[in-house]
Amino acid sequence: MNNWHLQQARRCVEQGGVIAYPTEAVWGLGCDPTNESAIQRILDIKKRPWQKGMLVVAASLDQLDDYLLPLSAEDFKQVDATWPGPVTWVLPCEEHVPAPLRGEHNTLAVRISAHPQVRALCEVTGPLVSTSANPAGREPARSMVQLRQYFSPSTVKRLKGNDVIDFILPGQLGGQKQPSQIRTLDGQILR
Repeated sequence: MNNWHLQQARRCVEQGGVIAYPTEAVWGLGCDPTNESAIQRILDIKKRPWQKGMLVVAASLDQLDDYLLPLSAEDFKQVDATWPGPVTWVLPCEEHVPAPLRGEHNTLAVRISAHPQVRALCEVTGPLVSTSANPAGREPARSMVQLRQYFSPSTVKRLKGNDVIDFILPGQLGGQKQPSQIRTLDGQILR
């Protein structure tokens, strides 16, 4: 893993940029989860309604402390048994979590990734928005070629003069067949 690329990604995120990076199964788009204009850029790029909310990925549970309400011991045990790994949990979140991040919900989708590059990325940037790299209704990008086809300036109208994606972190997908499973504390599997 190239440290120079990680530092470029960090600088981009700190400056409000949108990055693309490999995750467990598909390419993801990410940004600073506290930067509402960067979140809005991702929503615009994907043509995704804000009401659905976004996912936040982290390297460790303590990176999510500012976002989540405390869990009961039983709930924590259930969540902790799946992390790090390709399971996303929809958990009760703090009121201050921006609406574009949580959507119409009082919950937030979060994951502690086991993918080495995602973990390294989150260690230098902090938690990140993580959403599949695809326009709404299309299959997620599973290669850099597909990523570039979806989001090249020739394919997608530039947004207010900005490039579609500010930085692509080179790397390999993690080998999972499907994007992360999404679960709720009451036992539902949403995906």
